Amino acid sequence: MVASPETMSFQAEVKQLLQLMIHSLYSNKEIFVRELVSNASDATDKLRFEAIADPILLEGDGELAIKIALDPVARTISITDNGIGMSRDEAIQHLGTIAKSGTKEFFQKLSGDQQKDATLIGQFGVGFYSAFIVADKVTVESRRAGLPVTEGVRWESAGDGEFSVEAIERPERGTTITLHLREGEDEFLSAWRLKSIIRKYSDHISLPIRMLKEEWDSEKNEMRQSDEWESVNQASALWTRPKSEITDEQYASFYQHVSHDNDKPLAWTHNRVEGRSEYTQLLYIPARAPFDLWDRNRRGGLKLYVKRVFIMDDAEQLLPTYMRFVRGVVDSADLPLNVSRELLQESRDVRAIREGCTKRVLSMLEAMADSEDAAEREKYATFWREFGQVLKEGMGEDHANQERIGKLLRFASTHGESADQTVSLADYIGRMKEGQDKIYYVTADSWQAASASPHLEVFRKKGIEVLLLTDRVDEWMLSFLNEFDGKALVSVARGDLDLGQMEDEAVKAEHEKTAEQFKPLVEKATEVLKDKAKEVRITFRLTESPSCVVSDEGDMSGYLQRMLKQAGQNAPAAKPILELNPEHVLVQKVAALVDGDADAFADRMHVLFDQALLAEGGTLDDAAAYVKRVNRLLG
Repeated sequence: MVASPETMSFQAEVKQLLQLMIHSLYSNKEIFVRELVSNASDATDKLRFEAIADPILLEGDGELAIKIALDPVARTISITDNGIGMSRDEAIQHLGTIAKSGTKEFFQKLSGDQQKDATLIGQFGVGFYSAFIVADKVTVESRRAGLPVTEGVRWESAGDGEFSVEAIERPERGTTITLHLREGEDEFLSAWRLKSIIRKYSDHISLPIRMLKEEWDSEKNEMRQSDEWESVNQASALWTRPKSEITDEQYASFYQHVSHDNDKPLAWTHNRVEGRSEYTQLLYIPARAPFDLWDRNRRGGLKLYVKRVFIMDDAEQLLPTYMRFVRGVVDSADLPLNVSRELLQESRDVRAIREGCTKRVLSMLEAMADSEDAAEREKYATFWREFGQVLKEGMGEDHANQERIGKLLRFASTHGESADQTVSLADYIGRMKEGQDKIYYVTADSWQAASASPHLEVFRKKGIEVLLLTDRVDEWMLSFLNEFDGKALVSVARGDLDLGQMEDEAVKAEHEKTAEQFKPLVEKATEVLKDKAKEVRITFRLTESPSCVVSDEGDMSGYLQRMLKQAGQNAPAAKPILELNPEHVLVQKVAALVDGDADAFADRMHVLFDQALLAEGGTLDDAAAYVKRVNRLLG
């Protein structure tokens, strides 16, 4: 007996997605062909992989292919693959729900720009639903490889919030998706139109995509379909072909296939490597960051093939984590076909591939960054805006390539007028003042906070450039970036300021004399602020501000302490040092109270400390006490 269809409801997110497909994404309708053909290709890849361990799954059918059929009378398009197929439960799971954690982010990314929104479909793994852009009903018939003929499944939906599922007999393994076209979508019933879309998006797919040949019927004066199937695409893996035979457009099209990104890549490299390990690599650097670049649960990596047999989608072992932005393919001639993720971690061949791919990516970046061509340098500026923070992670993760990564780093600095990170460490050294032997930097939550830091005052006065570091990764990176080209990196907000040979000896002597004069103020202030400050001292790094706080050498910076607290981590307690500007009128007035009103002296010292803390982006432990003190001073 054949069971009657069972009706089920879509997951809430799928309903929302279907409404989007049906009513919004009409600017680039043809993407449904790209997505459904890509899914069919994935299904054959999965069959190849599972058949390595269980050859019976091939069911005696040697050739894998995709067939696309048109029925102008019924107004349908059918896309059939003889890949892995689906069981009943898998059809319900894969077509009725979206398991991917990025669904929420998908809807947040929607901008209302149809063209841009359409490009997100493949990135979020929801390509199947693009069928509803042109179809008012979609029928899926499938049988999973290895299941009996009687355990086929038919899934059907009109995109109205529900779908039906019923058991069918299906002699062939694999899947057929039939699109019942909406009124007004007749352009997709043209074989010529479909073939042009396939060649545009799917020419690189390594298995044949077949359609029925068309012949001219002289009696009816029209084209008609014959009974003979012909391949529409080249049906050879792009990376296996000689570079001289591949156009830039074909490279870009393949990138869009592996990345589900409609933008063109910034750069790519295609190489056959021979030696201790033999493999082919085709690596791409994207032009923009994916939505889930910072998702810690996201699996990044390259597509791994072994002797042209697909093994896995996201082999993260083939590149270090800080290169998770790279897309592409590695095809190894040495790895076993049954390689697992665990074996990848232990394989010497994989380590060789990882090293080779890492060096190729760095070479691509260096070629853009160091090019004499302005367009190439602009490409690197684009890369840095999108992925600079990720590349900075490499300073701690990839000790072997630290020097190369250091040359690729870019920062904002006091040399510029904006937050754009365009200054390399080599640029900085080239502009260093005579006698300067250190690279100075300041860290802060934002460019505005960094550029307004009181620690910069003496550097601006002397015309010394300071790097403005505002990315959250910077403090961590600096623990590995201690020097560059023999020049130590020094924080302007840490320790006592020492400008070395740039300070005049006579000025130094004058400073020592002034510091001695203010010794009573320092001693009394130290006692008053003993619960807040590790030390109070006179400074000459300030020209406009009355005070500032600095971290002692070896202590965690205030900025890093704040970041750890925001992340819910316990930061080791470290009191800052308060530095006073003896030339500022407020400090001079407080100095006059050393032997006077103790309460007035204490109020003013607490205010100077709290203001210095606020100027650095810190928070007050007792904001109410600060307000009361200010009110008393104003009263």
